[in-house]
Amino acid sequence: MRLRGRRSGEAARTYKLCSLLLCYPDEELLSARSALAAEAPPVLEPFFRWWAAEDPLALQQHYVETFDLHRRCGLYLSFYGEGDRRARGAALLRLKRMYRAAGLPLQGSELPDYLPVMLEFAASAGERGALVLREHRAALELLRAALHDRGTPYADVLDAVCLTVGEPSAADRARAAGLAAAGPPVELVGLEPAGPPAVIPTGGGSR
Repeated sequence: MRLRGRRSGEAARTYKLCSLLLCYPDEELLSARSALAAEAPPVLEPFFRWWAAEDPLALQQHYVETFDLHRRCGLYLSFYGEGDRRARGAALLRLKRMYRAAGLPLQGSELPDYLPVMLEFAASAGERGALVLREHRAALELLRAALHDRGTPYADVLDAVCLTVGEPSAADRARAAGLAAAGPPVELVGLEPAGPPAVIPTGGGSR
């Protein structure tokens, strides 16, 4: 039991740290770089060597170029599988209900499938939080592969997340491969977008 508790604590710390690292690097976040680096697990050491030394403006530009301008690097995980279809609305509602049922209702205007939000939930909700990430394992794998393809250090952050969540199943790998080949489905007729118009076409991060 002590080993399980230790593993749970390590996972929560990793999820919380990765949640912060995947947010837009504003002045407040960048001012905490040294403190965050002190908490980093070994898998994140390469990321912090870059992130701790890089010029703040360059970091902000890199973040926008990575997450806001490239559809396949978007941080809204349900978009990978559901696109702009009605099914995405149902997926978002289900996530909101899961957060509320765990006593951690969503605060603010961010969508519940935004990866930093999901990681923050996983850090606080124990097995319920881990379940949310496992249910989106194919999307995590697809995002991780896209970041590696771009050669961005943010791929190290997804490596840390995926290592903590655990290996994808054969079904997850097959689903990720299928999504990578086909791209997210689209069904826009008669629908209001599930997020801000600037977000949905690019799948980018929020600032």
